[in-house]
Amino acid sequence: MVKELLLEIGCEELPASWLPTLTQALGHSFTVRLTEHRLSPKAAVETYATPRRLTLRIEKLASQQLELEQAIVGPPVSASFGANGEAMPAAIGFARKYGVEVSDLLREDTLKGEYLVCRRQEPCSSAIEVLPSVLAATLRDLPFPRAVNWDAFLDDGRGELPFGRPIRWLLFLYDGDVIPFSIFRSKMAKSDKVKEIRSGAVTYGHRFLSRHGSPGEAIEVDSFKKYQRGLSENFVILDAKQRSDTISGQLDFEISRLKGQAYQLPKNLSNSLDEVPGLVEYPSVVVGSFPEKFLALPEEVLVTAMVSHHHFHPVGNVDGSLKPVFLSVTNSQPDTTRTIAKNSEHVFTARLRDAQFFWQADRVCPLADRVEELSGVLFHKQLGSYQDKTDRVSRLAEWVADVAFGSTGAKEFSKVAGRLSKTDLTTQMVREFTELQGTMGGIYAREEGYPEEIWKSIYYHYLPVGIESDSAPSPEELGVAAVPWAAVSLADKIDTIVSLFSVGEHPTGSRDPFGLRRQAHGVIRTLIDLPALTNLDVSLSLADLVAAALDGTKKEDVSLDGLGEFFLDRVRYLFEKRQFRYDEINAIAGEEPTLDLVPLDLFRRLTALQSARKSKEFESLAVLFKRVKNITREFSPEAADKSWRTRLSEPAEFELLQECDRLAPLIKASIIKGDYDDVFLQASGLRVKVDKFFSDVFVMVDDDRIRQDRLCLMAEVRNLILQLGDISEIVPEDG
Repeated sequence: MVKELLLEIGCEELPASWLPTLTQALGHSFTVRLTEHRLSPKAAVETYATPRRLTLRIEKLASQQLELEQAIVGPPVSASFGANGEAMPAAIGFARKYGVEVSDLLREDTLKGEYLVCRRQEPCSSAIEVLPSVLAATLRDLPFPRAVNWDAFLDDGRGELPFGRPIRWLLFLYDGDVIPFSIFRSKMAKSDKVKEIRSGAVTYGHRFLSRHGSPGEAIEVDSFKKYQRGLSENFVILDAKQRSDTISGQLDFEISRLKGQAYQLPKNLSNSLDEVPGLVEYPSVVVGSFPEKFLALPEEVLVTAMVSHHHFHPVGNVDGSLKPVFLSVTNSQPDTTRTIAKNSEHVFTARLRDAQFFWQADRVCPLADRVEELSGVLFHKQLGSYQDKTDRVSRLAEWVADVAFGSTGAKEFSKVAGRLSKTDLTTQMVREFTELQGTMGGIYAREEGYPEEIWKSIYYHYLPVGIESDSAPSPEELGVAAVPWAAVSLADKIDTIVSLFSVGEHPTGSRDPFGLRRQAHGVIRTLIDLPALTNLDVSLSLADLVAAALDGTKKEDVSLDGLGEFFLDRVRYLFEKRQFRYDEINAIAGEEPTLDLVPLDLFRRLTALQSARKSKEFESLAVLFKRVKNITREFSPEAADKSWRTRLSEPAEFELLQECDRLAPLIKASIIKGDYDDVFLQASGLRVKVDKFFSDVFVMVDDDRIRQDRLCLMAEVRNLILQLGDISEIVPEDG
């Protein structure tokens, strides 16, 4: 028999940024715990979240645990019975341990011989008996970025129950009946207002709004249908998508009424607005305004203040510029919105006055004069100040532009932009609006009259952050600053990674306080997309960049243990996100940690391989190549000895060698040019020759000389193909 399960964890307001992860984790953890307790969901696990509640519903859940027969292996039969068949202590102790007679034990053959086995049927408990244990484990499983201790504990033997926010109520029903569950409070915390939390059949609506009675009154429920209706009648929209659609509809209406258009936000800010449905249970949109004089501030400042600091939605004019209005999503009824709008206007205008003061005060001191102030801003206690860092970045950016890129015209721009790249850290604007690091430096440089090549290099140097090929900045945004930007961006990120690794600051597990993984993604993405971003067709190796950065640290005997593995992991991760298959990545990038990685070259090989594998000829060659590698696994011919080529006698040997000789210059040329599309398809032609060779020729003959010559031919094929990649890693489509 299957019945409905309904769980709601009511708590103090949870941060909106936590809700997507918590919603997913609640469903996953509860499902895992049900499986552990032999309860089988017969329908999908549904999860919902609002700021004040986490909800789970299973429409059909078994009312009884699944049957389970345990087979417990005991001592070997040879040690369990004497010569006359009498039970020995080993058999008696085993039977006593599991509450059975020796005569009830079975003899079963195993890989180790004949053993005594106790088979027993595990009792099946009802769902209501088991579900409290499932909930207790789930509450402890939920991942909170920060949990609070609120003087609560469970009787599961594990003591206190930290949680994201204090829990206020539990709705826990199975087929409409309450499942008993308690969260206890410590003796020190207990009072008339702080009590034990017991599961019940009630939920609570909106904190401040109610259609019937007073806000905060209990709503009795006995099913998910009644639960949804009760919340809806009390100003709670349970489904996050429905809240999002409601917000979008109201925003569109207000923007249309204002004769404006939605303002195009950069991706990092639009992500902030994605959190808005998690801030409210009953959304309404209000319109606020601010004095037009503040439009003289940089748009970046206005938009950041609106979005990051207040979760307001900017409104644009038809030409894309900002209107002096904002849209705010509130957690209230429309009849209170004017009061809310006025309060929002007061708060926002005060922040803009601060920004206006910072904007005027910061421009009194030129960026060049701020370089020395960076000596008082610590980068890392073992690596010095940000002035030390900008000195390294400036030198490295100059080297990247001049030597690595071969662009002497960008050399001086890169050097200056690198030196000024962190000066905005000393400005009042960035201290207040930390999200504008780099951006404000670029704006101030533009105001001081620096050329586009310099101010844009500063403005965008923290980018890219995303690993997608279309993530900011775009070639159109960079314009003539593309090359010096790439030099400064690479220099800054490589310096951060190498210098922090040099003092032992490695990312470990989920811990990455300096964001080194994000920095590495920026480096690799820039190197891969360099031709598209800058029109420079340059393939740079990570080893060269690291060596140049290491010179800048001026440290001796520096250990970079783990850096090769770190970069390989990041390269593989980026390729996975770019939709390459794991076997393709294994074939091209390999799994051996190394800094001798050329991301652009690897990307081009992967792209060519991805296309070539669509050919059946190529996939068949990949299967045969695995055989070639296995045969030559422990064979290394002498490089200088080519006499074996004159001793081949079989037609299949000649044909295979001729095909190798035809392909060798093509592969060499493709590597030099970095163009692999044609050569991978050309290599597919080897399939026929290799197949014929294995059909007509036996390699491992008794004659040493003939066997060695044929192994040399196989090694020739192996080494030729390995120049492109280890295609033995390719898994056939039907495999």
